Amino acid sequence: MQKITIIPRTSGALGYTMQVEEDEKYLMTQREIENKIATLTGGRAAEEIACGEITTGASNDIEQATKLARAMITRYGMSEEFGMVAMETVSNEYLGGDTSLICSPDTQKEVDKKVVELIKRQHEKAKRILSENRRKLDELARFLYEKETITGDEFMKILLRAGDEQQ
Repeated sequence: MQKITIIPRTSGALGYTMQVEEDEKYLMTQREIENKIATLTGGRAAEEIACGEITTGASNDIEQATKLARAMITRYGMSEEFGMVAMETVSNEYLGGDTSLICSPDTQKEVDKKVVELIKRQHEKAKRILSENRRKLDELARFLYEKETITGDEFMKILLRAGDEQQ
C-alpha cells in the first residue's frame, strides 16, 4: 500500500487507496488472486463493520473484484468444476481487452454462481480479518479523519504500533 486518502478526486471518487506491487509480476497464483479479491472487498467490509451500513463508495472495487473472479474461472482454469476449459476469449487485447463468453447459457449461469460464491467467500475473509483487528481499523480511521491522507510508511507504523498495544 502506497497511499490512502479521503480527499475526493475529480473522477467522482470520494477517496482512494493506491497500491503498488512490490515486484513486477507476470504470473499470479490462485491464492494471490483470491487475496487480491479479499483486499478489493475490504473497503465495503470496513463500512459494514465500522458503520453498520454500506455506501456506493466500493463500486470500482466491486467491478475489479468481479473481473478478477470471472477471469479465474473462465480464462485461468482456476475452478475445480470447469478445470482447464477456456470459456472466455479476449479480443483487442492491446485496446482494453474486450471479453466474450464462449459457452452455453447453462454454463454461463454456473459461471455466474461460481463468481458470486468466490467473491462472497473473499468478502467474508476480509470482514473476519478486519473484525479481528478492529482496534487497528479504528486507529487508522482516526488518523485518516484527522490528516485526510496516510502514506504506506505511516500506515505500517500505526499497524505495528496498534499490534503492540493489543499484546
